[in-house]
Amino acid sequence: MLATGCATLPGGNADPHDPLEPVNRAVFDFNTALDDAVIRPVAQAYRDAVPAFVRDRIRGVMDNLAEPRIFVNDVLQGRFNAAGFTFARFVTNTTLGIAGMFDFAGMHGLPKQTGDFGQTLYAWGVDDGPYLVLLFFGPSNTRDAFGLGVDLATTPPAMIGHGDAAAAAKTAAGIVDGIDLRARNIETLSAIRESALDFYTHLKSLWRQHRAAQLRDVRAPAAEPADLVDPGDPVDPEAPSPR
Repeated sequence: MLATGCATLPGGNADPHDPLEPVNRAVFDFNTALDDAVIRPVAQAYRDAVPAFVRDRIRGVMDNLAEPRIFVNDVLQGRFNAAGFTFARFVTNTTLGIAGMFDFAGMHGLPKQTGDFGQTLYAWGVDDGPYLVLLFFGPSNTRDAFGLGVDLATTPPAMIGHGDAAAAAKTAAGIVDGIDLRARNIETLSAIRESALDFYTHLKSLWRQHRAAQLRDVRAPAAEPADLVDPGDPVDPEAPSPR
């Protein structure tokens, strides 16, 4: 991989932040072929077979399972206001939202926060490192790849129980989560792919922009509860949205 990463692409337009581009493109091509052959058809079948109302409940449960991990990372980042929001969201949605099936907290002024271990490492001063395309998981970088491993190991049901049953539950939750997310982005990814001159480069750019927005949350506090917009109040289009 290191030897390949030193090579430049034809035309000498290698991205200095993507020194492993030849390897990354090979992994990207594999991921794309796997998506075409298996993941997208399964996601389409899932969307066709499962009503939208049920899919939304599944998405809510998956998102609620991530809230404890988000809470811990918000604390580690020193984002105590965001951590408070996340704790309140988890308690509210787990109880009144019926295990997270309904985003009761979001409907009452508690917006979802970001919080992953890659963000935490960023808050601690760890550099991005080279851009990477991960097998199955897609765009990342060396810092966030390590963070992803920690997130996978600390997001329920990964931390609940041991043995074959726990491993099966973890695998099932991961598959359902991934298929549901893919089903929600079928048209979006197809449009990006069809419009891009170079799908690899375009998706890399979009991922970097999205990730940069998430990392900005580390430096900016969440909105104070008093600043939250009441659902019945008129919204000022010039007002900044709460994070």
